[in-house]
Amino acid sequence: MIPGGKSFCTRHYKKVTHCLFDLDGTLLDSEVMYHTMIGQICEKYGKSYSKDNAVQIFGMTDREVSEEVCARTRLPLSVDEFERQLLDLARNKLPIAPEKPGADRLLTHLFDYKVPMALATNSTEQSVRLVSIARPKLFGMFNHMVSFSDPEVDRGKPHPDIYLVAASRFPDKPKPAQCIVFEDSEVGVQAAVAAGMQVVMVPDPRLGRERTRQATLVLRSLRDFKPELFGLPPFNEAPPSTTVPIHHS
Repeated sequence: MIPGGKSFCTRHYKKVTHCLFDLDGTLLDSEVMYHTMIGQICEKYGKSYSKDNAVQIFGMTDREVSEEVCARTRLPLSVDEFERQLLDLARNKLPIAPEKPGADRLLTHLFDYKVPMALATNSTEQSVRLVSIARPKLFGMFNHMVSFSDPEVDRGKPHPDIYLVAASRFPDKPKPAQCIVFEDSEVGVQAAVAAGMQVVMVPDPRLGRERTRQATLVLRSLRDFKPELFGLPPFNEAPPSTTVPIHHS
């Protein structure tokens, strides 16, 4: 429940109490880094990796990305070897991925109001660990984090498993309709919709409009999000005086 019991709900959207966030491309500008890393591997073997290829793999798991790239580019590598090389590059690149505009502002605002938040990503636990160690304050604001490699997750996005598991781990067990998802990819939006959740999409500019149609709301940036549309405290209101932000070292 929002402190003070205030409601800012409108007739256009349903009020929510919990927020779920995708990682790559939503909170961190790491999707671009992934495409750069894939391009480096392809170039090493004399293969090209086009922008059209990049659009097709938005939101996929590392394994699915490896399978798709190997099939499309006919690399002289096994899927396992490609995935290993991709992870080797990611160890150095992911920790320095820049934050997406508005990400820190939105997370801090929700955290100050004690709105429960969780991370729900198609990335592996290892990738999540890489970025969370580099940004302990940002990722310390989440109640919990669920990755594709979580033992309770049978299928990655576009299946709803990751979002349903993430919602189930909040202490008060919210219903899917009480959760709002923040995503950047079509497969992520499909997962949220399949889970029965509203979803705010901030798509990559290269995605066609037809790939955004299932989203509840489409924005250019997280900076444009208005929390009050979904019954959450607006940015122009000061946090409750009783709220003391926790700063993680």
